Amino acid sequence: MTYRLRGQLVTYFFLAVLAIIVFFPMYWIARSSLLSLVEILEFPPIWIPHTLGLENYTEVMERINFAQYFMNTLMIIVPVMIGVALTSSLSAYGFARLEFPLKDFWFTLIIMTILLPSIVTLVPTYIGWSKLQLTNSYWPLIIPAFFGGGAFNIFLLRQFLMTIPKELDESAVIDGAGYFAIYFKIIIPLIKPAIVVVLLFTFVGVWNDFLGQLVYLNDSNKYTVSLGLSTLRLANNTPMNLLMAGTTIMVMPAVIVFLIGQRYFIEGIATTGIKG
Repeated sequence: MTYRLRGQLVTYFFLAVLAIIVFFPMYWIARSSLLSLVEILEFPPIWIPHTLGLENYTEVMERINFAQYFMNTLMIIVPVMIGVALTSSLSAYGFARLEFPLKDFWFTLIIMTILLPSIVTLVPTYIGWSKLQLTNSYWPLIIPAFFGGGAFNIFLLRQFLMTIPKELDESAVIDGAGYFAIYFKIIIPLIKPAIVVVLLFTFVGVWNDFLGQLVYLNDSNKYTVSLGLSTLRLANNTPMNLLMAGTTIMVMPAVIVFLIGQRYFIEGIATTGIKG
C-alpha cells in the first residue's frame, strides 16, 4: 500500500467519522419522531422503528394548524427571496463593474456591517417600524430585503462577479448595450450558481428566523411555522415524540431545499473568490 493511498484512506475515515457525528443527532430526531412515547422510553433504545409512526406528524399539524402557518411563512419567504436576489445582485454588479466616487469606501462600510450584531439594532429598528405603524405585519420582515439584500450576499456575489472577464461587458458595450442590458442578459445568466447559493442561505435564514418573527408578529393567525412550533414546545404535557416530529418538520424543508440546490451551492462556493 502506497503512502498516498494510505493517506487517502485515513482522510476518508476521519471524514466518515465526522459525518456520523454531524448527522447522528438528525437521525435520532427523525427516529424518535416515528416512535410512540412508550417506545422512546424503552431501554435499550430502538434504533430502527418497527413501524412508521406518521400519526405523530398528523397530530402535530392538527395541534398547530400547520397549513396556515406554512402559508404565512411562504408569504414572507417568497418576496424576501425575490428582493434579496434582485437587490444584492444589482449592488454586487455596481461594486464589481461600475466606477463611482468612494467605491472602495462604501464597499468596506457595507462589509463592516457584518460585524454589527443584529441584537444591537433590534430595539431602534423596532421603534422605527412602530412609528410607521407596520408592526404586527409582515412588512418589517419583507421590506429590508429590497434595500441591498444583505452585506454578506453582496460580498458573495461581488466576489463571484470578479471572476467573470470584463471583456464580455466591453463587447456588449460595443454592440450598444447599456448597463441594465448587460446586467440582465450577460451577468445574471453567468452568476446563476452564486445567486442560488444566496437564495439557499436566504431560505434557511427566513425559515429558521424566530426572534425577528417573534418581535414583529403578535397575532397568532399570522404566526409562521417557526413560531407555531414554538407554541407546541411551550405547551404543557406535549409528548416527546410529538416534539421530535415538530422538530423534524422544521428541519426537513431546509434539508430538501439544500439537496435540490447542492450542485449550484458547491459550484458557487468553489468558484467564488477565485480570480484568474
